[in-house]
Amino acid sequence: MTAPAAAENTCRRQPAGGPCAAYASDPGASRGRARPEAETPERSAFQRDRDRVVHSTAFRRLQGKTQVFVQDRRDHYRTRLTHSLEVAQIARTIALNLGLDEALAETLALAHDLGHPPFGHAGEEALNAELFGIGGFDHNIQTLRIVGRLESRYAGFDGLNLTWETIEGLAKHNGPVASDPPPYLRKLDRALDLELGSWPSLEAQVASLADDIAYANHDIDDGLRAGLIAPGPLRELPVVGSCLAEVETLHGRLERHRLAHETVRRSIGAMVGDLVAETRRRIAEAGPASSDEVRTAGRPLAAFSADMADDVRTVKRFLFENVYRHPRVACTSDGARRIVVETLEALRARPAELPPEWRRGSDGPGGARTGRIAADYVAGMTDRYAFHEHRRLRGPGHAVR
Repeated sequence: MTAPAAAENTCRRQPAGGPCAAYASDPGASRGRARPEAETPERSAFQRDRDRVVHSTAFRRLQGKTQVFVQDRRDHYRTRLTHSLEVAQIARTIALNLGLDEALAETLALAHDLGHPPFGHAGEEALNAELFGIGGFDHNIQTLRIVGRLESRYAGFDGLNLTWETIEGLAKHNGPVASDPPPYLRKLDRALDLELGSWPSLEAQVASLADDIAYANHDIDDGLRAGLIAPGPLRELPVVGSCLAEVETLHGRLERHRLAHETVRRSIGAMVGDLVAETRRRIAEAGPASSDEVRTAGRPLAAFSADMADDVRTVKRFLFENVYRHPRVACTSDGARRIVVETLEALRARPAELPPEWRRGSDGPGGARTGRIAADYVAGMTDRYAFHEHRRLRGPGHAVR
């Protein structure tokens, strides 16, 4: 990749007024973009990445994609879009407190779920099972395919042509990549040398943990609002239970939606505070003098304390058992899987049903390339459009055989 011309480090200043830390990612020293572009004085390289994500078609589609609850009778549950915005807000707060590049942390938070198909994890599981023989489906890899190739907005290139640091952070959203990465990631690594075995930047580490904080808390909020869980069992949970007790002591009996919000905002604050404190401790211990030294530190420098990490895992287990496995959620998930499978089967069998711009590259009914193209098309659908396409393809004379 070709690095941009040197520019002033546009990291924002910390709340206390200090300069950006030496270990922060410096947009003026970015490793550049796969296709060289002249940078601009008005925005840093990472700010441009953020803006490209926000203006992308894939980002807009997140407003119509399920987080946990399919949008049916109510419209105030989180979607992939609102989840991503909440992750970005948390990531910005942490980045500013640690002297990191806020724009890079925000970009990674906003982009991390671009690859999710309709109907949340049910849709992903269905696509992965259907594509087992041709590489499967993983939303993190799909995110990289979207920003690297599938977005078609710019005259000079496919994808968004993001900086190396943003691509690296998306590729290592869950940390260093094992020795046998998926084929698409292997290809990307050969082209960009993503150093897959190392830790990503601190901005990327922060964005990943902000994702954990966001969904561990807003799924409790949505679960309470949906009536899947009651306040009683929450009292036994770490962090959440003490926050709930504090709210009840201060405010007495509250309406459920106020109780949920007051509890969750305190829980988010407690997790963010712990993360900032533990990360500062680790940074002081490791003493990284650059973002490259963060990558070679041998362990993550952004982290919860050991006690808080255990507490967050306990909250996640509670959500898995009481929300994600709830019969009401399971029922809608089964229907969603069927819609995804039957829509994909129809398009693989009859690629002529794909829009013209999607048919190019198809190798005919049942072909491997047709399967991947059809999967890319289905994965990009919103929940509502998936319902629409399923009805169209399964109508009279269009039975899937």
